[in-house]
Amino acid sequence: MSSTESPDTATAALPVPPAGPGRQGATETVHTVTLPGLTLTVRAPAGRLAPRDGDGDAGTGQDREPALYVHGLGGSSQNWSDLMPLLADRVDGEAVDLPGFGHSPPPDDGNYSVSAQARAVIRYLDAAGRGPVHLIGNSMGGAASTRVAAVRPDLVRTLTLISPALPELRPQLTAVPTALLAVPGIAGLFGRLTHDWTPERRTREVLALCYGDPGRVSPEGFNAAADEYARRLELPYFWEVMERSARGLVNAYTLGGQHNLWRQAERVLAPTLLVYGGRDRLVSFRMARRAAAAFRGSRLLTLPEAGHVAMMEHPETVARAVRDLLDSEVTDVTADAGRS
Repeated sequence: MSSTESPDTATAALPVPPAGPGRQGATETVHTVTLPGLTLTVRAPAGRLAPRDGDGDAGTGQDREPALYVHGLGGSSQNWSDLMPLLADRVDGEAVDLPGFGHSPPPDDGNYSVSAQARAVIRYLDAAGRGPVHLIGNSMGGAASTRVAAVRPDLVRTLTLISPALPELRPQLTAVPTALLAVPGIAGLFGRLTHDWTPERRTREVLALCYGDPGRVSPEGFNAAADEYARRLELPYFWEVMERSARGLVNAYTLGGQHNLWRQAERVLAPTLLVYGGRDRLVSFRMARRAAAAFRGSRLLTLPEAGHVAMMEHPETVARAVRDLLDSEVTDVTADAGRS
């Protein structure tokens, strides 16, 4: 699909791939955390023991600083299965399935706003006692992570945002179908119009929307993504979650005052890395400069060949940039200690 073609209706159904397509053969641990009104599924690289609910002492990563990965609209913790192993020697990483996504059931209150997603992250970090963390978010997860960093700076050591879904005055035409999901009934209409589509066809459409070069996905990775897509489509709440989450994201774009995401970006104190793809069809590449100006002292990585999910398409490059961010934080702390 070329950049001049109109997006197919199916591309709006799942703006971020539901699974990896990650490193085949990589093993991970998955556990569930139950909080009042909220159940979250949490994924981590193999070799790290799952902590008990509300207990941050269990596991084998105490010698590494904690990190938390937050996926985008339609995605899951599996979106980080390529990046997490590349940073496992530096951080004790976990990836969360936001409420209603991946293997996490819907929240009891049915709230899918960006603020609610941010509260879910905050509640998990408070319960697990893992803060401050290196917080890494993509797309909608980037918007939620921005809000977390702004309102709870004590929980965020560094912030990495990959194509964060921050308000755009003139969104790309290719992003319009995703925004239309926020209109009541549209998500269900998409489902009915594409009822006969196979998971493989749906997956091809999603990858064409999200990847700068869908050809980078291996056959095994494609099959894993299609299998996960098929599983998600069987969930009775799938279309409702997509519609309400899209509406929550659109509503976040319209908020003014201190709740405006750009205003909150200006409040972030944590060292920040911004990653933007030149072939991103959902978040405009031109927003990179504005984001770099909003997040004080931020670092900017632009990948001309990448799409919306650079951590899946170019994980090694993103991992190097995150390592540089972590190294700079260590250098700054050491310098501050020396001056004191």
